[in-house]
Amino acid sequence: MTRNTDLPGIARATGPAPRELAARLPLAPGVYRFRDAAGRVLYLGRATSLRRRVASYWGDLGDRGHLTRMMPRVATIEAVVCDSVHEAAWLERNLLLTRLPPWNRAPTGGQESEVWIRLSASPRRPGVEVVYQPATGDRCFGPYLGGRHVRQAVTGLCRVLPLAYAADNPTGTHRDMARTLGVSATDRAALAAAAVAVLDRDPAAIHSLRKRLAARRDAAAGALAFEFAARLQAEIEALDWVTAEQKVTQATPADFDVSGWSDGTLVHFAVRGGRLGEWTQRSCAESAARRQLAATPPEWTSFAQRAAELAALLAVGDPRSRASGRQLPEYGVAPA
Repeated sequence: MTRNTDLPGIARATGPAPRELAARLPLAPGVYRFRDAAGRVLYLGRATSLRRRVASYWGDLGDRGHLTRMMPRVATIEAVVCDSVHEAAWLERNLLLTRLPPWNRAPTGGQESEVWIRLSASPRRPGVEVVYQPATGDRCFGPYLGGRHVRQAVTGLCRVLPLAYAADNPTGTHRDMARTLGVSATDRAALAAAAVAVLDRDPAAIHSLRKRLAARRDAAAGALAFEFAARLQAEIEALDWVTAEQKVTQATPADFDVSGWSDGTLVHFAVRGGRLGEWTQRSCAESAARRQLAATPPEWTSFAQRAAELAALLAVGDPRSRASGRQLPEYGVAPA
């Protein structure tokens, strides 16, 4: 063991420096956390690119200047790769709501709102809208994180699939718009089905919608309507946010455990009420991990295995995490 001169009296495990560990991270979205030499979690965050974001802590911290005093305490890095930036946002939020590390400021993981998308195909008032709670009687999709993103996505969806103007006997401006768009009540079922396919993440439906929005964007840019083109591009990006892979927060409450193992490291996630809110990892023999691996739902196997492989990669050279076989503390006091 070597001494950390920044923190007298605290032993630090011999191994790669945290800055070197950052270089091992992938250029992928995910969640990361910093631990001190005693194993306590100091900070948890999310990233569009794990490697770039984590490496940035050893440069100019910019508006994160309050973390300057934390950085000398960082001894190890842990990270989980997510399937999308949206999934990373949800995972960060869930973990912070479970336990707040001492250097995190916001317990909610940011200011994004939790919202749903309601789709109604009723003859009188069909349409798609953003709501804060799933409504009874209509089809609801979600939950999604980020009200602004979701509203932009719905605007883009309705721009191409004008379900709201396919009511029976529309009046006033709705009747005029229906005439302008060439939409009638006979189109309602087809428009609703197309919108459902997009929100159900059907690849062909998403591709078709993106292609039509991109064509309108390019036409606007060609006509020098750059502000409108930028708005359409924002809607395309928001659509990607809404339709991206995301399973760490589910609409249906469910309790189960997810585990992955690689090269002596076991990573465990607990899903409670449909939300992944606990992430731990420890050294473990493969034989001892088999029962937990067998209990992992098949649709989570890839997520868990990827997490375990990254955990093992970051643990190389860190005898503290390998030697004892004890699980590191999530937050608070390290084991004696």
